[in-house]
Amino acid sequence: MRRRTLLSAPLLASLATPALGQAARRPLRLVVPFPAGGTADLLGRLAAREIEAGMGMPVVVENRAGAGGAIGSDSVAKGPNDGSAIVLSNIASQAIGPAVSRNVPYDPIRDFTHIALVAAVPSAIAVSAAGPIRTMADLVQRAKASPGAVRFGSNGIGTSSHVKLELLNRAAGIEITHVPYRGSAPAVTDVIGGQVEGLIAAVPDIGRNDRLRLLAITLPDRAARWPDVPTVAEAGFPTLVATNWFGLSGPAGMPAEIAQRINEAMVAGLNTPAMVDRLADLGAPPNRMSVAEYTAMVAAEVPRWAAVAQAANIRAE
Repeated sequence: MRRRTLLSAPLLASLATPALGQAARRPLRLVVPFPAGGTADLLGRLAAREIEAGMGMPVVVENRAGAGGAIGSDSVAKGPNDGSAIVLSNIASQAIGPAVSRNVPYDPIRDFTHIALVAAVPSAIAVSAAGPIRTMADLVQRAKASPGAVRFGSNGIGTSSHVKLELLNRAAGIEITHVPYRGSAPAVTDVIGGQVEGLIAAVPDIGRNDRLRLLAITLPDRAARWPDVPTVAEAGFPTLVATNWFGLSGPAGMPAEIAQRINEAMVAGLNTPAMVDRLADLGAPPNRMSVAEYTAMVAAEVPRWAAVAQAANIRAE
């Protein structure tokens, strides 16, 4: 699936280095490996706007969805490494996908130049607001009393919400039964209706639904827009700190000066008051990650989720 949008801006006639000058003669292509309209698409377009503002070059956003983000990501990994194309890298395509599927056609570290973190969106552990579970302690107690009886929905087998449920099971020493759905919306409907007890989902998807009760949020500190929701660390489970992260990556061998310029544009744009406020609506704190820091973060996330998937025997073929 492809959808292109040109975000026009004045094109710089020349830049400081030959690589940058060559890249500036044409638009930068930013592949969002998910459909239009979701959180990934929103963040991709926000990133495109900041790159345009910071670098003075047009950016074409292309939605190329499929295979949990692998199709769009692979198109960039195997494309020209001259700085003409980057991808919205993320936890699904770079960490969890390779952990649960043997069919991912790229190496999430070796085949990419990781450039910048755009946003780290937290998840929340949620139950029905009308139900008896009011705290994480209640959830754990109920699950320990009747192993397997508590059921949690997810966005599907091998998705972030599924893997995070297995992480919860390991951390708390409990057995919550996984019930896969095709997306978070039907899972939320069944939580509200009492068919399943809860779910773990991205805060933007569930955080403003007053028919859900958020038991904990997967950040080390409380989220600005949800100050009354405790963190998983406060609940006694610091290993559950995890986000649905989205960043920018190019192919391996991409010119380092272009990667650095994109990173600088993103860091500057993400830390303006307007953008800090916008990201807070998604539960995402501002960040100033360098190229090296984002690369290290991705490198740490890959084995983390591979270990969880292997321990829980999660496969999505």
